[in-house]
Amino acid sequence: MTARWVELADGVLVRRYAELDLSVGLLLGDHHAVVVDTRSNPDQGAELRTAIRQVTPRPCTVVLTHAHFDHCLGTAAFLPAAVWAHSRCRDDLARGGAVQHAEALAWSRAHGMPRDAALVRPVVPDHLVTNNVDVDLGDRRVQLIHPGRGHTDHDIAVWSPDTGVLFAGDLVEQGADPDFTDAFPLDWPTAVTELLQMTPRTVVPGHGDPVAAEFVAAQRDDLAVLADLCRAFLAAEIDHDAAVSLSPFAPPATVAALARLDG
Repeated sequence: MTARWVELADGVLVRRYAELDLSVGLLLGDHHAVVVDTRSNPDQGAELRTAIRQVTPRPCTVVLTHAHFDHCLGTAAFLPAAVWAHSRCRDDLARGGAVQHAEALAWSRAHGMPRDAALVRPVVPDHLVTNNVDVDLGDRRVQLIHPGRGHTDHDIAVWSPDTGVLFAGDLVEQGADPDFTDAFPLDWPTAVTELLQMTPRTVVPGHGDPVAAEFVAAQRDDLAVLADLCRAFLAAEIDHDAAVSLSPFAPPATVAALARLDG
């Protein structure tokens, strides 16, 4: 898959990469642009910045949907841009990047890919979201929304109300099961329901193809089934094996979700 821009609506673009099946976003205004996530390392961030410059000369504002390595470690290429993220994402990245570095190494090893072992120190966001924030691009605004705990405790979605396009980060996953490594499985369905309240026309997952709201609603329903199984497991109404066998998700994802119940 060769990365290329796809325009989802007027001035709202997505760029999808084969590595990690990652999708990043670009929203254009007449004053500046918003970049949604920055890829996995400074070199990849520089590639993304060059690709953006082929679309627009406008200055960029960066929004990080969450602190996992594949979404945030390319941010240095965009400095001195403003960097928006949830306050808990800022706290995570301010710890110096060891967690993200370990994530990156583990992913590379699991996929048989060489990777520079040097630690990438994350850029610490300087503009913080705790609930919802509007960002003015000149002729349009975008909303940064924290719908509650889900994939992490600090997920941010980016909503373009004039086009109906929602960048959901990893709160929505297409082409694979949701990642529960740092998740809050009891809360995740509610967070996705909050996103659906905006009645989006198109939803861009953090990984995979853009989808319609119906896909998101179906995945929310699966997350709700898993949440009910988790509650039954906590109440000793079912055992671990039963929870795994009854889950709408594959065993590795379900086991990871069950492991997060003390999170």
